[in-house]
Amino acid sequence: MALNPAWIPVVAAAIEGEDGRLLLQQRPPGKRHAGLWEFPGGKVDPGETPEAALVREIEEELGLGLDLGALRPLTFASEPGEQDGRAPIVLLLFGCSRWQGTAEGREGQSFGWFTPAEASALPMPPLDCALLNWL
Repeated sequence: MALNPAWIPVVAAAIEGEDGRLLLQQRPPGKRHAGLWEFPGGKVDPGETPEAALVREIEEELGLGLDLGALRPLTFASEPGEQDGRAPIVLLLFGCSRWQGTAEGREGQSFGWFTPAEASALPMPPLDCALLNWL
């Protein structure tokens, strides 16, 4: 018998360029929070570490190879409780300033590099707003 998780672990990357800009992507149509800007990342699969999940997700979504040794845990944000019958999400933010490749929207999503001030003016999901405010 499968148990429902008490919470869903999700990882996100604060990928920082040499100029201090952050890489953000726009949620694609048809997904929760469609059209809002977010830190790139995704769900942690069973048996996967948060760091391995982040490396996998960023490669799948943006074509970047994150340097696993350069990931540093920064903070997290969580939902207050069950939303719409779903387990709450806990969003773990990692910082990263080293990667390989050039970003591309592999899932058709828009993305861009933003200063923290520019990012704060973008519409973002609540958890991403909380993470950005922490930065």
